Amino acid sequence: MRKVATVFGGSGFIGRHVVQRLAREDYVVRVATKDPMGAQGMHTMGRVGQIAGLAADVTDEAAVARAIEGASIVVNTVGILHGNFAAIQAQAPGRIGRIAAASGVDRVVHISALGADAASPSLYARSKAEGEAELLATFPRATILRPSIVFGEGDRFFNRFAQMAMVLPFMPVIHGDTKFQPVYVGDVAQAIMAALADPATEGKTYELGGPRVWTFRELMAFVVKETGRNRRLVNIPAGLAAIQAAICGLLPNPPLTRDQLLLLSRDNVVASGAATLADLGISPSAVEALVPPYLSRFQVGGARRVRPAM
Repeated sequence: MRKVATVFGGSGFIGRHVVQRLAREDYVVRVATKDPMGAQGMHTMGRVGQIAGLAADVTDEAAVARAIEGASIVVNTVGILHGNFAAIQAQAPGRIGRIAAASGVDRVVHISALGADAASPSLYARSKAEGEAELLATFPRATILRPSIVFGEGDRFFNRFAQMAMVLPFMPVIHGDTKFQPVYVGDVAQAIMAALADPATEGKTYELGGPRVWTFRELMAFVVKETGRNRRLVNIPAGLAAIQAAICGLLPNPPLTRDQLLLLSRDNVVASGAATLADLGISPSAVEALVPPYLSRFQVGGARRVRPAM
């Protein structure tokens, strides 16, 4: 019998890595996404007919049911940085869990986030915590993974700030002392695969972070260095940052929101005593080893830049 896996958000940054690994394990993979056009070309990750895009908005009961029907495993990688947190991050995981349970799905793995906290002032963090609770209420055997900032080629963190370093005369730093523990997207995908393969992970929560804790200021200094841009780091006062966030919040795809400011004010690192990548048999990859190659295109001359002879 064929093995079927459904990956919600499968055309996204994390989802693509998961789909590729599932295909290698001989799963027929449904790339469930709100925009199936984003899944075009992903069929090349597997055999003919092995990977298929499927229109499935996680807020649509019938669409979720169609995506899950006949699947033995379900992975939810859907997440947003702005928008309807309640519908997408708080309510949808419970819907997925309930339908998965009714459909006889064997395993569910859910990507949440470090900092998920029902008492957080951030809507994002509260919705992540609510989503975890809703999922476990409907599918208690689900495994929850909470990554810190996820990096890798095509990420929305290092690439965004590298673009800023190209065009701005200085590098803005907001809440520079806040700590982060960036984790490689490949390690997150491997953690999902490890959780799916090990029944002992059922009902457990794992916090995923890289080998080093960085302050936000250190991360910005790293970006400036690796892009070769001579940019001074400038602290942005909280009041001015709040005004900028309010203005940006009027844009359809805001680079900064008030809610993100609240997230930036709190450390985003693995908690002491939490189950981690090590408990899944994974040694985390370092920012310093993987990020410089894909930031080289932001240097003067880009990736074609001629380096001086040693």
